[in-house]
Amino acid sequence: MQLPEIPTKRIAIKVRPSVNKIIKKGHPWVFEDAIEKQNIEGAAGDVAIVFDRKTNKLLAVGLYDPFSPIRIKILQRGSLQLNKDWFQEKIQQCLAIRQPLLKTDTNSYRLVSGENDGLPSLVADVYAHVLVVKIYSLIWLPYLKMIFPILLKQTGCTTLVLRMSRSVQKQPELLHGLEDGQVITGELEDEEVVFTEYGLRFYANVIKGHKTGYFLDHRDNRRKIGTMARNKRVLDIFAYAGGFSVHALGGGAKRVVSLDISKQALEMARRNAALNFENPNHECMPADAFKGMDQLRKSGEVFDIIIVDPPSFAKRASEIDKAIQAYAQLAKLAIPLVAKNGILLLASCSSRVDADTFFETNLNILQQSNRKFTELERTFHDIDHPIGFPEGAYLKAMYVRMD
Repeated sequence: MQLPEIPTKRIAIKVRPSVNKIIKKGHPWVFEDAIEKQNIEGAAGDVAIVFDRKTNKLLAVGLYDPFSPIRIKILQRGSLQLNKDWFQEKIQQCLAIRQPLLKTDTNSYRLVSGENDGLPSLVADVYAHVLVVKIYSLIWLPYLKMIFPILLKQTGCTTLVLRMSRSVQKQPELLHGLEDGQVITGELEDEEVVFTEYGLRFYANVIKGHKTGYFLDHRDNRRKIGTMARNKRVLDIFAYAGGFSVHALGGGAKRVVSLDISKQALEMARRNAALNFENPNHECMPADAFKGMDQLRKSGEVFDIIIVDPPSFAKRASEIDKAIQAYAQLAKLAIPLVAKNGILLLASCSSRVDADTFFETNLNILQQSNRKFTELERTFHDIDHPIGFPEGAYLKAMYVRMD
């Protein structure tokens, strides 16, 4: 696939004094209303040079996005030459952070995690020999021709698939013939790629799957559950593709129930279990999580390990209060299902609900439950999902033993 040559301009920008300070502290976003002066109109991917308002010295360099309220996505404070050498060094830094993970029996990882790795709106995930690059902004189109060979060389992947966010796909006239799910380099025999995570195998649909094909961020929590699961009864709520379920089976669980409202997701969970085990003790329960837990309670069911890992409940600020209520309700429903001395894992991927609020909400429900409990651990992002700025912190989880 021949990638387009897209020329870019340089734009001089000055921002409000308060934003000057935020940029100096390393924040990667400049919103539209923060711009006070701009010398020319910008196109997606133009290089935005932000100058200090008082001294006129160069403050930072970013990429201009006329289609987003986040008008400038900062690449670096100070000056830079946006060329192959700069991208090469940046991607080498990303790979160096992931080295401890690559020494395990794992061949799937996130090489580039957007703003958190200094490459805003760009994600690159590896599944075995397949590299999936997802762009969340048109700013990256002029640079794909430069970046893709570097990513392929650094990862050793032979196939590259391009994915695009919905917002990017809404501008087909600017995509130069590129499409979501397009194979840019190499061949893809099957859109479902089998990869390994701590010795267990999973399918990732790199063409049509959520995100880039799988959710890699909970990897270490899945591993932890596996280490706890021997001879245990496990309930995986919001199971999706069965990541926690398969690790529990791998750890020797005597019974695993995957609960999800999506029958399609549960079929993925069933297939992932079958990929690893013959006749696993694995049950799929298609149900709304809230109703399903209530149904299990009425049936007198209890489990030694329960995982509650819902999708994001707060996509925007107006949804935060409802999200907190939902987390509280989930904890309230899960607690009676935990057997004596059982483990409850409560997780959230809503970046708008901060970690302190999430943990406090759960602790309040636990204290109201009239059951003694011991908080064992709090976990956050895995090594390939670094946190580079406050809004980049979204994943949090707590392990509780119910006495």
